[in-house]
Amino acid sequence: MAKDHTAMSNNTEEKRQRRNPFLEPYGTPHDTVPFGDIHMEDFEEAFMEGIRRDNELIDKTVNNTEKPTFDNTIINTEEDKEGYYDLLSRVSTVFFNLLSAETNDEMDALAQKIQPILTQHANDVRLNKRLFERVKAVHRHHRRLTPEEKRLLDDSYDGFVRSGALLDEEGKARLRSLTEEASMLSLQFSQNLLKENKAYSLHITDEKQLEGLPDTAREAAALAAKEQGKEGWIFTLDYPSFSPFMTYSTQRDLRKEMYMARNTECTHDNTENNIEICRRIVNLRREIAQLLGYRTYAEYVLKNRMAGNARNVYRLLDDLITAYKPTALKEVAEIEKTARKAEGKDFEMQPWDFGYYSHKLQLKKFNLDAEMLRPYFELSRVIGGVFGLANRLYGITFKENKDIQVYHKDVKAYEVFDADGSFLAVFYADFHPRKGKQGGAWMTGYQGQWIDRKGENVRPHVSVVMNLTKPTDDKPALLTLGEVETFLHEFGHSLHGMFANTRFESLSGTNVWWDFVELPSQIMENFAVEKEFLRTFAFHYETGEPLPDELISRIVRSRNFMAAYACMRQVSFGLLDMAYYTQKEEFTDDIIKFEKKAWEKAVVTRQLPDTCMTVQFSHIMAGGYAAGYYSYKWAEVLDADAFSMFKKNGIFDRKTAQSFRDNILSKGGTEHPMTLYKRFRGCAPTVDALLKRNGIRKGVRRKGSKEKGVEE
Repeated sequence: MAKDHTAMSNNTEEKRQRRNPFLEPYGTPHDTVPFGDIHMEDFEEAFMEGIRRDNELIDKTVNNTEKPTFDNTIINTEEDKEGYYDLLSRVSTVFFNLLSAETNDEMDALAQKIQPILTQHANDVRLNKRLFERVKAVHRHHRRLTPEEKRLLDDSYDGFVRSGALLDEEGKARLRSLTEEASMLSLQFSQNLLKENKAYSLHITDEKQLEGLPDTAREAAALAAKEQGKEGWIFTLDYPSFSPFMTYSTQRDLRKEMYMARNTECTHDNTENNIEICRRIVNLRREIAQLLGYRTYAEYVLKNRMAGNARNVYRLLDDLITAYKPTALKEVAEIEKTARKAEGKDFEMQPWDFGYYSHKLQLKKFNLDAEMLRPYFELSRVIGGVFGLANRLYGITFKENKDIQVYHKDVKAYEVFDADGSFLAVFYADFHPRKGKQGGAWMTGYQGQWIDRKGENVRPHVSVVMNLTKPTDDKPALLTLGEVETFLHEFGHSLHGMFANTRFESLSGTNVWWDFVELPSQIMENFAVEKEFLRTFAFHYETGEPLPDELISRIVRSRNFMAAYACMRQVSFGLLDMAYYTQKEEFTDDIIKFEKKAWEKAVVTRQLPDTCMTVQFSHIMAGGYAAGYYSYKWAEVLDADAFSMFKKNGIFDRKTAQSFRDNILSKGGTEHPMTLYKRFRGCAPTVDALLKRNGIRKGVRRKGSKEKGVEE
């Protein structure tokens, strides 16, 4: 959204003459969002009008005197997308995407105001007795349906049931209260975390305190200080600033300060404290699940997941602990040995030392570190490499279009064309951290894909948002290999969105079961260390020299450095998530103590009494991963197994890629994920490929057809 449009205009004449852009045809290339035309006050007006139109459509549906049919009840609400009845969806998408990527105080305030209204409206729809009766009637008696239509009908009916349609009036009233409170608390959680994260900075004026830091980190910190009108260097908790500091700084006291600042976010005695919010969110979700007839929130969530139930989740996590923990303990011991060799036998390693000495060990074992590779990963070349990969696999091309409006100058907008030259999608890329942007990386969309009543295939508008290293006054944006992997990961999600080719939007693209959604993203990460791929774009930003074979060899040899530790870290997060959402009784525990206990069997490093992950764990408190964080490891089994097909047939094999596109990427949620996977792979997945990739030889139980919820 254009900066000069964030404040409400005082020009009454302008107000009288202009129309809210959400209420008019956009008239933009591919009907993209006219970000530059949107004023702050447009959002609230569009929200309220969108709710009114939503209610109008529902009234039309429930007052239809004709017998309820699939076409006049289910499709009526799904396909009516001609810019009128989809207003609420459009404005919500824009507003909440910007709330994560480009927020400000006014937007935060509006979010607080509008969220309870939106939650109330959503409840009004899902708890509308007359609407549900029509859906139920169609679910019982309907014409012969296509598999996709049947899936939509089942999902529609199930959606109502899972939202409380079968409850009595007292139960519905209670559900309203619980969901409205949960929604507000999740929003508050995110706002608190962003404020707390952006409030901290480490301001250094003595150059001696920069000892050990590479030039890229120093230059970025100098630029940050300059942007704030200060002398010296400023480091923040944003990953491109935090990570190099923890890896390279010789100043142990400052590493400690940075580490504690990041790992105690939202635990302090201030308005941004999230401890009680987390406790309440856990209880609210438990109460919601129990009101709907489930023992726990995990049971409620996992009903519609590949895992099926908590038992299968714990089986996966326990198997990974069995396979990886012995190696992880050896990895940590080796780092501690490295630290003691450098500092003396009595040296006691702390968490803020871990990154520093693991880097020393990596240098010793492989003569490799992130800074050696940065000059070869200049952002514009990386973009070209990633786009080029998509071209070699799928034949698609990307063309920047500066006529497509963006919400910030850092964002680039591209038209994407299919192999036959036809328009495929709009692709937005938002690369760098800034004040109003949440940390991390994610893919989202501004428009889904569907086929309208006229048979037109409406193409999607997808967006990837990241926090990659920024350019400085002297250097372009030079990425780490880890950042290249992040880009590939989010790009994989975007391909899932861009290749969507289904009739109904609610089943298209990334609208799949949550433990399947990470497969398209994680499979793309595999390409990052493939020599054939690196050769297409990894050239020195100054000399143009290709990434040397020797460096590539070191990358490949070091691929499994700390892999077991990284696995245990992910498993520990999965255990923490499940510990909260398998609660059967009111949760009253001390959050910090509970957290330490919940993940202890997977933790292989020292735990500090005051640090807390829960209060900043957006995935499970404010995102869609509650009772679902295991999905990353679940999908990792799938992605290793799936990528073995590319390794077997050639990493650029078009036939394998086309099969992946046809059977997985384009299908969305139209069929059971395991059905789609086996159609691509020819069989069910096993952990063998993952163990092989990570150099773990100890066998663990395979996921097989006898496990409930894994197969259908």
